[in-house]
Amino acid sequence: MTTTDINHRNSRANPHEDAKHLFAVGQAVRLRGGFGISALSSDIYHITSTLPARGGSPQYRIRNEEERHERMTTQDSLEAVDTSPGGDRETLIERTFGHGQGTETQ
Repeated sequence: MTTTDINHRNSRANPHEDAKHLFAVGQAVRLRGGFGISALSSDIYHITSTLPARGGSPQYRIRNEEERHERMTTQDSLEAVDTSPGGDRETLIERTFGHGQGTETQ
């Protein structure tokens, strides 16, 4: 067995070691969903704790203020939420192209 083989074998010993948490405790997130889902306040969760990776994706405990329980989910199922005023009420088109201000032709 060569040194390269040993290093390769050892690198697989803990495959989740490189998985880094992208979200912080207290951060607002939303579960990824399909098209046509509105951005309701009930869709917003907050990270309550970080958990070890599962299947290569870090895990989190999340909680919605309107629910009495916490959920556990993986990082690949979450997306960050902008909690600034107006951030959740804007549509995708408004976030992408603005509110039509300054687009008038003279």
